Amino acid sequence: MTLRVRDSCLCLHTQRAARAVARRFDEALRPVALRSGQFSLLISLNRPEPPTVGSVATLLAMDRTTLTANLKPLERRGLLNVTPDARDRRARRLTLTDDGLSLLERAIPIWIATHEEIERALDGDVDTLRAELNTLKDVAGVESEERR
Repeated sequence: MTLRVRDSCLCLHTQRAARAVARRFDEALRPVALRSGQFSLLISLNRPEPPTVGSVATLLAMDRTTLTANLKPLERRGLLNVTPDARDRRARRLTLTDDGLSLLERAIPIWIATHEEIERALDGDVDTLRAELNTLKDVAGVESEERR
Protein backbone atom coordinates (compact mmCIF):
# COMPACT_ATOMS: atom_id res chain seq x y z
CA MET A 1 0.00 0.00 0.00
CA THR A 2 2.85 2.40 0.77
CA LEU A 3 4.25 2.01 -2.74
CA ARG A 4 0.80 2.43 -4.26
CA VAL A 5 0.29 5.71 -2.41
CA ARG A 6 3.81 6.89 -3.25
CA ASP A 7 3.34 6.15 -6.93
CA SER A 8 -0.28 7.13 -7.51
CA CYS A 9 -1.56 9.54 -4.84
CA LEU A 10 -2.77 12.75 -6.51
CA CYS A 11 -2.58 14.59 -3.20
CA LEU A 12 1.05 13.61 -2.63
CA HIS A 13 2.13 14.42 -6.19
CA THR A 14 0.26 17.73 -6.22
CA GLN A 15 1.75 18.75 -2.86
CA ARG A 16 5.27 17.84 -3.97
CA ALA A 17 4.94 19.78 -7.21
CA ALA A 18 3.37 22.77 -5.44
CA ARG A 19 6.16 22.88 -2.85
CA ALA A 20 8.87 22.68 -5.52
CA VAL A 21 7.29 25.41 -7.64
CA ALA A 22 6.75 27.61 -4.57
CA ARG A 23 10.42 27.17 -3.53
CA ARG A 24 11.53 28.16 -7.05
CA PHE A 25 9.44 31.34 -6.95
CA ASP A 26 10.44 32.06 -3.33
CA GLU A 27 14.09 32.03 -4.37
CA ALA A 28 13.43 34.16 -7.45
CA LEU A 29 11.40 36.74 -5.49
CA ARG A 30 13.92 36.98 -2.64
CA PRO A 31 15.51 40.20 -4.07
CA VAL A 32 12.18 42.01 -3.57
CA ALA A 33 11.61 40.43 -0.13
CA LEU A 34 8.51 38.48 -1.16
CA ARG A 35 7.56 34.85 -0.97
CA SER A 36 5.51 33.19 -3.69
CA GLY A 37 2.33 33.18 -1.62
CA GLN A 38 2.73 36.86 -0.81
CA PHE A 39 3.18 37.66 -4.48
CA SER A 40 0.00 35.71 -5.32
CA LEU A 41 -1.88 37.55 -2.60
CA LEU A 42 -0.68 40.98 -3.70
CA ILE A 43 -1.31 40.37 -7.40
CA SER A 44 -4.84 39.20 -6.53
CA LEU A 45 -5.49 42.68 -5.08
CA ASN A 46 -4.39 44.48 -8.24
CA ARG A 47 -7.89 45.17 -9.51
CA PRO A 48 -9.87 48.28 -10.45
CA GLU A 49 -12.32 47.63 -7.57
CA PRO A 50 -10.83 46.62 -4.21
CA PRO A 51 -11.82 42.99 -3.54
CA THR A 52 -13.34 41.66 -0.36
CA VAL A 53 -11.49 39.29 1.94
CA GLY A 54 -13.99 36.60 0.97
CA SER A 55 -13.45 36.96 -2.77
CA VAL A 56 -9.66 36.82 -2.37
CA ALA A 57 -9.94 33.77 -0.11
CA THR A 58 -12.05 32.05 -2.77
CA LEU A 59 -9.63 32.97 -5.58
CA LEU A 60 -6.62 31.69 -3.61
CA ALA A 61 -8.50 28.62 -2.30
CA MET A 62 -7.76 29.65 1.30
CA ASP A 63 -9.98 29.91 4.32
CA ARG A 64 -10.54 33.44 5.61
CA THR A 65 -8.62 32.84 8.84
CA THR A 66 -5.49 31.77 6.94
CA LEU A 67 -5.86 34.66 4.52
CA THR A 68 -6.21 37.14 7.37
CA ALA A 69 -3.04 35.77 9.00
CA ASN A 70 -1.22 36.16 5.68
CA LEU A 71 -2.48 39.72 5.21
CA LYS A 72 -1.14 41.01 8.53
CA PRO A 73 2.61 41.04 7.69
CA LEU A 74 1.90 42.69 4.33
CA GLU A 75 -0.30 45.27 6.01
CA ARG A 76 2.44 45.94 8.62
CA ARG A 77 4.90 46.47 5.75
CA GLY A 78 2.55 49.11 4.35
CA LEU A 79 1.80 47.16 1.17
CA LEU A 80 -1.97 46.98 1.58
CA ASN A 81 -4.85 48.44 3.54
CA VAL A 82 -7.80 46.58 5.02
CA THR A 83 -10.90 48.76 5.32
CA PRO A 84 -14.60 48.18 6.00
CA ASP A 85 -16.80 47.96 2.92
CA ALA A 86 -18.83 51.14 2.46
CA ARG A 87 -22.05 49.19 1.75
CA ASP A 88 -21.59 46.31 4.21
CA ARG A 89 -19.62 47.20 7.34
CA ARG A 90 -19.13 43.48 8.14
CA ALA A 91 -17.15 42.95 4.94
CA ARG A 92 -13.55 44.09 4.55
CA ARG A 93 -12.01 45.47 1.34
CA LEU A 94 -8.36 45.03 0.45
CA THR A 95 -6.46 47.77 -1.35
CA LEU A 96 -2.86 47.91 -2.49
CA THR A 97 -0.95 50.96 -1.27
CA ASP A 98 1.44 52.90 -3.49
CA ASP A 99 4.27 50.91 -1.89
CA GLY A 100 2.43 47.68 -2.67
CA LEU A 101 1.98 48.69 -6.31
CA SER A 102 5.63 49.71 -6.54
CA LEU A 103 6.74 46.37 -5.12
CA LEU A 104 4.55 44.52 -7.61
CA GLU A 105 6.08 46.53 -10.45
CA ARG A 106 9.52 45.24 -9.38
CA ALA A 107 8.27 41.69 -8.73
CA ILE A 108 6.30 41.12 -11.94
CA PRO A 109 9.34 40.93 -14.27
CA ILE A 110 10.89 38.39 -11.89
CA TRP A 111 7.67 36.37 -11.91
CA ILE A 112 7.48 36.51 -15.72
CA ALA A 113 11.05 35.29 -16.19
CA THR A 114 10.66 32.49 -13.63
CA HIS A 115 7.30 31.44 -15.01
CA GLU A 116 8.66 31.30 -18.56
CA GLU A 117 11.63 29.17 -17.42
CA ILE A 118 9.33 26.67 -15.74
CA GLU A 119 6.94 26.52 -18.70
CA ARG A 120 9.83 25.91 -21.12
CA ALA A 121 10.98 22.96 -18.98
CA LEU A 122 7.60 21.24 -19.28
CA ASP A 123 7.16 18.77 -22.12
CA GLY A 124 3.39 18.81 -22.46
CA ASP A 125 0.72 21.33 -23.28
CA VAL A 126 0.88 23.85 -20.43
CA ASP A 127 -2.65 25.12 -21.08
CA THR A 128 -3.96 21.56 -20.67
CA LEU A 129 -2.00 21.20 -17.44
CA ARG A 130 -3.53 24.43 -16.10
CA ALA A 131 -7.01 23.26 -17.10
CA GLU A 132 -6.49 19.90 -15.40
CA LEU A 133 -5.21 21.58 -12.22
CA ASN A 134 -8.27 23.84 -12.18
CA THR A 135 -10.51 20.81 -12.65
CA LEU A 136 -8.70 19.05 -9.81
CA LYS A 137 -9.23 22.10 -7.57
CA ASP A 138 -12.91 22.22 -8.45
CA VAL A 139 -13.50 18.49 -7.97
CA ALA A 140 -11.59 18.36 -4.70
CA GLY A 141 -13.24 21.56 -3.48
CA VAL A 142 -16.74 20.28 -4.20
CA GLU A 143 -16.07 16.99 -2.43
CA SER A 144 -14.59 18.66 0.64
CA GLU A 145 -17.49 21.13 0.85
CA GLU A 146 -20.01 18.29 0.62
CA ARG A 147 -18.39 16.52 3.57
CA ARG A 148 -18.77 19.55 5.85
